[in-house]
Amino acid sequence: MPAQQKKLIFCTAGVLSLACALGTAAAIGTQLWVRGSSLCTTGALLVNASGPELHKFIGDIQYGLFAGQRVRQCGLGGRPLHFSFFPDLLRIIPASIHVSVILFCTVLIVFALVGAGFFMFNAFGSPYETLHGPVGLYLWSFISCSCGCLIMILFSSEVKIHHLSEKIANFKEGTFTFKTHSEEFANSFWTILVCSVVHFLNALLIRLAGFEFPFSKSKDSETITGAVDLMY
Repeated sequence: MPAQQKKLIFCTAGVLSLACALGTAAAIGTQLWVRGSSLCTTGALLVNASGPELHKFIGDIQYGLFAGQRVRQCGLGGRPLHFSFFPDLLRIIPASIHVSVILFCTVLIVFALVGAGFFMFNAFGSPYETLHGPVGLYLWSFISCSCGCLIMILFSSEVKIHHLSEKIANFKEGTFTFKTHSEEFANSFWTILVCSVVHFLNALLIRLAGFEFPFSKSKDSETITGAVDLMY
């Protein structure tokens, strides 16, 4: 492949990696990871609410990795409540999983920036045969893609398996009991998915530029190795 086309491919991959790093950093600070609603079952049972009356007992909830807000609806109008995971909800959430999600988000940002730097270096500099070269580009893309997948798996398990929204809705609620009515992942969560796909595509761009995968060997080298083995 001509050098100009390789430079264009590396520049494109570098820009995509940089955009993923910035997108992940922005996603961490938002409250748009999960959006849903919670039903005040205690209030609904007290008045035997059904149909349109049930909407008076359904409040909204949305949260991110550090904070969120919910609207408490128990039939007397909505009351907005703001909360933070640290330290307010630390005792009721699966803290190890939640901290791991934040940690992998940080690792994703770091390696996405490193990958962007090395892509640009290989585009405008002289690539080395060490981690600056194709092996390093595959490595940074693989680590970034793996971190993105781990973030989605861990956060999904925290929300769905450990019922995070329901735990948040019932935090410091002694009299009323809330149950998750609806729940969906919001923009920041899907940003991580897009970043994971982008890093996977970056690895394909490296292959498109003409570089073999680090673990692949040419047929000529295999033939030479086989001939040497026969000599001994």
